[in-house]
Amino acid sequence: MANHKSALKRIRSNETKRLRNRYQHKTTRNAIKKLREADKKDAETLYPSVASMIDKLAKNNIIHDNKASNLKSKLAKHVAAL
Repeated sequence: MANHKSALKRIRSNETKRLRNRYQHKTTRNAIKKLREADKKDAETLYPSVASMIDKLAKNNIIHDNKASNLKSKLAKHVAAL
């Protein structure tokens, strides 16, 4: 176990951040699934918010920048093809 106050605080803050990251990532994955199942009209209205969620994950290093780009590209193609 950690011996320093700062190490104990780091453990607490890391756990808080981990839980927040998990929540944001899972919420985004659910939004992506919802967009893929939506019809044309709903998908077009959902796409900007889902793209924004993906950008925020990439900005906070929860997912890689390239993965974010690939996801957004695939979703844009999907919405355009509907």
